[in-house]
Amino acid sequence: MRIAWGKWLAIGSLRKAFLMRQLTVTCFMLKESTAPRVPRLQAIALLSAGLLIVFVHGAASAAELSLPGQSLPAWTGVVTHVVDGDTVYVRPLAGGVSRSLRLLGMDAPEICQEGGVAARDALNERVFQRQVQVQVHSTDDYGRDLVRLYLASEDVGQWMVQRGHAMSYRFRQDPGPYAEAERRAQILRRGIFAGLPPENPRDFRRRHGPCTL
Repeated sequence: MRIAWGKWLAIGSLRKAFLMRQLTVTCFMLKESTAPRVPRLQAIALLSAGLLIVFVHGAASAAELSLPGQSLPAWTGVVTHVVDGDTVYVRPLAGGVSRSLRLLGMDAPEICQEGGVAARDALNERVFQRQVQVQVHSTDDYGRDLVRLYLASEDVGQWMVQRGHAMSYRFRQDPGPYAEAERRAQILRRGIFAGLPPENPRDFRRRHGPCTL
């Protein structure tokens, strides 16, 4: 039985939260030299299982941005707000409030990173108040739908990478779906590739944390 990425990650998040609460207790059990042998073996087993779940959940959180997984029904809406170079709000034509969407397969500079404001402005100029098609693949830990966004037949994520406003989202040995578009942007020295090699947004987030702007 196949489980969509979003549902799998939701289950993983609950398991991780529970196990992280248990790991501290487990570590103390292992330190106690007077603990009975059977409980100590149980503690070791719990610790091993917890570390495995945390590791797998972390890997899946990164993989979901580059691997589409099982798609949900597409819908159409109007872009009401552009947060940054890879996150927008879209209001469904069918009704309801605007939904937060994260574009799959690409990673734009953070808003406080060099090139971040230009990426947001380029995406805003391209899609703001325009009708788009949304193909949802899953949901991330921030409650955003992970999507492919289309303006008519144009893949907006690919357009951003082609213009040098984002990178193809890499995962391990996979260069991501827009690797060729990124290579062309580098050759043409567009956007963030116009000067020195840009820092990968993922590395920037690891070093500086979230932007406060």
